[in-house]
Amino acid sequence: MAVLKMVKISICALKESRKIILETLQSLGLMELICLETEEDYFSKTDTGGMRRNFERNAALTEQALSVIRKYVPEENDLFLSLKGKMLIEKKEFQKVIDHKNEIMEAVMKILDSENSIAEKKSEIQKCENQIEMLVPWADLDISMNEEGTSQVAVLIGTMSGDMTLEKIYERLGSRCPFYTSASIHMIHSEKDAQYIVVFCMRSDVSMIEEALCAEGFTRPMHITGKVPGEAKAELEEKIGQLDKEIEYEEAKIRSYVMYRKLLKELGDYFRIRAEKYQVIGTLPQSKNTFLLSGYAARTDVQVIEKAISSVADCIFVAEEAESDENVPVVLRNNVFSQSVEGVLESYGLPRTGGLDPTAVMSFFYVFFFGMMLSDAAYGAIIAGSCYWMIRKFPGMDMGIKKSIRLFLYCGISTMVWGVLFGGYFGNIVDVVSETFFGKRITIPALWFVPLSDPMKLLVYSLAFGVVHLFVGLGMKGYLFLKESRVADFVCDVVLWYALLTGLLLLILSTDLFASVAQIKLLFPESVRLIAAGLAVIGATGIVLMSGRKAENPAIRLALGLYDIYNVTGWLSDTLSYSRLLALGLATGVIASVVNQMGSMLGTGFAGMVLFAIVFVVGHALNLGINLLGAYVHTNRLQFVEFFGKFYEGGGRPFEPFREKTKHIEIKEEKSS
Repeated sequence: MAVLKMVKISICALKESRKIILETLQSLGLMELICLETEEDYFSKTDTGGMRRNFERNAALTEQALSVIRKYVPEENDLFLSLKGKMLIEKKEFQKVIDHKNEIMEAVMKILDSENSIAEKKSEIQKCENQIEMLVPWADLDISMNEEGTSQVAVLIGTMSGDMTLEKIYERLGSRCPFYTSASIHMIHSEKDAQYIVVFCMRSDVSMIEEALCAEGFTRPMHITGKVPGEAKAELEEKIGQLDKEIEYEEAKIRSYVMYRKLLKELGDYFRIRAEKYQVIGTLPQSKNTFLLSGYAARTDVQVIEKAISSVADCIFVAEEAESDENVPVVLRNNVFSQSVEGVLESYGLPRTGGLDPTAVMSFFYVFFFGMMLSDAAYGAIIAGSCYWMIRKFPGMDMGIKKSIRLFLYCGISTMVWGVLFGGYFGNIVDVVSETFFGKRITIPALWFVPLSDPMKLLVYSLAFGVVHLFVGLGMKGYLFLKESRVADFVCDVVLWYALLTGLLLLILSTDLFASVAQIKLLFPESVRLIAAGLAVIGATGIVLMSGRKAENPAIRLALGLYDIYNVTGWLSDTLSYSRLLALGLATGVIASVVNQMGSMLGTGFAGMVLFAIVFVVGHALNLGINLLGAYVHTNRLQFVEFFGKFYEGGGRPFEPFREKTKHIEIKEEKSS
C-alpha cells in the first residue's frame, strides 16, 4: 500500500557513450526520460527522424512478411494464444539475429516480391476471366469478331435487346429500310437481356442497314478480338492455367520461408527497439563532446540504475528530489494479493503524487463483496480453478492480464467461501438431484444461513458491511489529514462525523423499526443511549459550527455548516447502496434454483436425464456469466462511488519508462556464471 517516492535523475556523459548508456537504460526499463530545454548556444539536438523512420519502415516490412507467411502457412490456431505472452529468448540468441539482419531482410524482400507477383498474376487472371466471360456468348461464332467481310459482302456483329426475335428484326429492318438489296441475320446466342447476332449484307447497303438496326437498339460489342472467339477463349484459358502454375510456384517459395517466421518476429522487435532509441536521441541536448539526459525513477531503483550506468560508461550521475510543481509520474508497489486490483484502481485514476494508495484496503473489500454477490461454491470453484490453471499454464502472459486473472482467482475463492456459508452449490442442485433421481431429499446445510430463507437477515448484514466500508473510507480521509499535519481538518471533518454517525447508528439500532426489520431486538442500557445522543448532538453541532470555518462572514459560515449537515442523507443513500449485496446474492441463488427446477420437469428416465443435463449446462453457464458480470460491475461501483467518494483524489500520471517496447519477444538477460 504505497505510492513510491520518485526522484529526478540527471546524467551528463561523453557523446561517445550515448549509445551504450541509452541501451542500458532501455534494457533496465526503470527510468522515464523527459525532454530537457537548454540554451541553443551551448547545446543542440540531433535530427534522427530519418534513422527512426528507416527502422520503423523495416519493422513494418517484417510485419508484412509475417502476415504473408501467416496467410499461406497459418500458425497454430490456439484459443489461448493471447495468454501465452511474448516469446522469451536469450540475449545471445537475439544478438545472432541482429548479426544476420541483412540476410533476413533479403528474405523479407523476396517474400514481399513473391506476394506482389502473386497479386499481379491474380489481377491478370481476373482480367482474362472477364475477357472469357465476354467471349462466352460468341463461342459459336466461327469468324473473328473484327471480320469486316469481302468487297461485296459486309459483316455486322453486335447485340440487340432480349425481346427481339429473328422475325422482329427482319420486320423492323424491312419497315425502316424497305429498299435494301438483301440481308442474312444469324442468332449466335440468346439470353433474357440480350440477343447476339451476326448480319451479312451487301456492302452497298451496310450503312443503311446498320443505321436501321441501331435505331432498334443494335450495339457493337465492347471487346473485339482478332481471332475466332472459341480460339481466343481457349488461348485465355491456357494463359490462366499458366498463371495458376506461376502462382503455385510463388506460393511454394513463400512457404519455403516458414522457417524465418521466428527470425522475422525477433528482427522486427529489434527494429522497434532501435526506432525507440533514436527517437530519444533526437530529444537529447548535445554539445560537441557531451550530452545531457534526465528523467524520473523510483527512489528504490536509483542504486540499480547508477550501478548499471557506471559499469558501462563514465558519467556524472545526480539523483535529487523533484520540484513540487513538476508533473511526476506515479508508481504503485503492493503485495501480490493487492497487486491484482491495481488495474481496477488505474481504470478509475491513479492517486496524485504524494497521495494515498488505497489498493491494499480496497483489495480486501473488493474480494469480500464480489464473493458475497456471487455466493455459490460451485461457481466459485469453476472461476478459481480456471484462473489457477491459466496462471500455471501460461507463466509468460502479459503482467496486466495476469493481474486480472489473479484477481478473479481470489474472487473465485471468496465466492466459494460465501457459497459454503450460504449453502449454495449450483443453487440447490443437491436437493433437486437427490429428490428427482433418487427419491430421497438430501441437503447440504449452510454453515451460516440460507439467504433465500432469510433475506432480511442478509439485508441487515449487507448494510452493516457497508457501514464498515464507509467508515474505513472516512478513516482513510483522516489518515491523509494527519499525514499532512492538518489536525484541525481531521477533527472537524472526520472526528465530528464519526461522532454524529456513530450516535445516530446506535440510536437507530435501539428502535422498534430496526427490530421489526432485522427481527432482532437490541436492548442498550440507558447510559449507552445517552452517550449515543450526546455523540450525535456534539457531532451535529460541531459540523454546523466548523464546516464553514474558512469563511469570515458568520452568516455564511453557519449556512455552510447547515448545508454540510444535510450530507447525512448522502450517508444514508450510500449505506442503502449496499443492499445490492442482497440483490445480487439472491439473484444468483434464485436463477440457479429455477434452472434446476426446469431441468427436473421430465422427472426420471433417459429423457429426463438428457433434459436435465442440457438445461443444467446451458442454464448455469448463462447464470454464471450474467451474475459474474453483475458482481464485477457492482463491486466496482461500491469502490468507485461509495468508498472513493469519502477520501480518494485521483489525477496521477502513469509511469512510462524508457524500455524495450517489443511486440513478439521478451529478451532474457543471461545469468552470470
